[in-house]
Amino acid sequence: MHYQPIRRVAIIGGLRIPFCRAYTHYAERSNQEMMTAVLGGLVGRFHLEGKRLGDVSLGAVMKHSRDWNLARECVLGSGLAAETPAFDLQRACGTSLEAAILIGNKIALGQIDSGIAAGTDTISDTPVVYPDDYRRILGRSYRGRTLTERLAPWLGLRPRHFKPGLPGVVEPRTGLSMGESTELTAKAWGLTREAQDEVALASHQNAARAWDSGFYDDLVLPWAGATRDNNIRSDTSLEKLARLKPVFDKSPAGTMTAGNSTPLTDGAAAVLLASEEWAAAHGLPVQAYLRYGQVAAVDFVKSEGLLMAPAYAVSTMLRHAGLGLGDFDLYEIHEAFAAQTLATLKAWESEEFCRKRLGRDRPLGSIDRSRLNVKGGSLALGHPFAATGARILATAAKELAERGSGRGLISVCTAGGMGVTAIVER
Repeated sequence: MHYQPIRRVAIIGGLRIPFCRAYTHYAERSNQEMMTAVLGGLVGRFHLEGKRLGDVSLGAVMKHSRDWNLARECVLGSGLAAETPAFDLQRACGTSLEAAILIGNKIALGQIDSGIAAGTDTISDTPVVYPDDYRRILGRSYRGRTLTERLAPWLGLRPRHFKPGLPGVVEPRTGLSMGESTELTAKAWGLTREAQDEVALASHQNAARAWDSGFYDDLVLPWAGATRDNNIRSDTSLEKLARLKPVFDKSPAGTMTAGNSTPLTDGAAAVLLASEEWAAAHGLPVQAYLRYGQVAAVDFVKSEGLLMAPAYAVSTMLRHAGLGLGDFDLYEIHEAFAAQTLATLKAWESEEFCRKRLGRDRPLGSIDRSRLNVKGGSLALGHPFAATGARILATAAKELAERGSGRGLISVCTAGGMGVTAIVER
């Protein structure tokens, strides 16, 4: 649906609250509270009070039934005009990057002039449900027309009905957690514990430097007593990481630990996108442009690692863009686990993988590691599932703005064997 010639999608800027380990600063906060705080902060930063934007897209992975209209409710509490529409979206860990691609498409096609992409997630406020048998008792009692019919179902009440069920953190198709799945990938690609710990160390060191230099000062809104991401370990070392025990495969063959895996995290993030004309009319400088987006999925049940889809999505996106893997100044690759990041990089370097899986006649090649997650990655900063894409997009846009020019590659793996990728330029 082309309403006018394609327009460039400007990234005006992003904002988030500090990402905090589950059950710490945000232990009693909800997704709606966190997301509303971020949207309100974004409204204040870019002087959007009372303004009507074209659309807002956001979502959460760990979501209560009460949040069935989360995006709209957050917008109504944000300070934006009540006439600003909003819709919920969920693509696991790629949620807010997918939201940015969808909002960007609307802007590019002229359907809207401005919009916000965002995401939020909390493990601390995980929805807890009761067994189906208990729910059926409630339902039969509610449907009863007489007092006897309402009371009779309760005669079947048993102690087991009060045992709550927590949302599953395993893939329904395999019964494996994401960590267990990635441990299999680590073994398949021959990834050593030492190599994974090196990625983790770099993530913490880069994040600590970025915070100390003030890079995050205007990207992070202090909230609920938190002023800084609280998972960063500036004093960690390879020796300290090496002392941690494997957590997914606890045998001597296990390589993945709490140190080289992302922690369970609470947080929210958002990015303001617009047409160049809208930005100019509102006196807002453009940090960078969202140029390409791509998604992919793999058959992780039969033939591929759970988190390998970004390797495919990036390959397709580069074909569309006419670019090579080396044509980037920055690489923002989500560190769900150090092993996932390393497996992706190794896949791009593999002639066999690129020929058989990606349909290329030569490897995509290697990247310059000094350009990878230079402001820290998810291992250090944390990973509130749906918020990570917006965090990365805002970081990449600011990095390019500070450089004055350049190109960044963004890659996010997700549950369900999917990947979401994007290219930003300035």
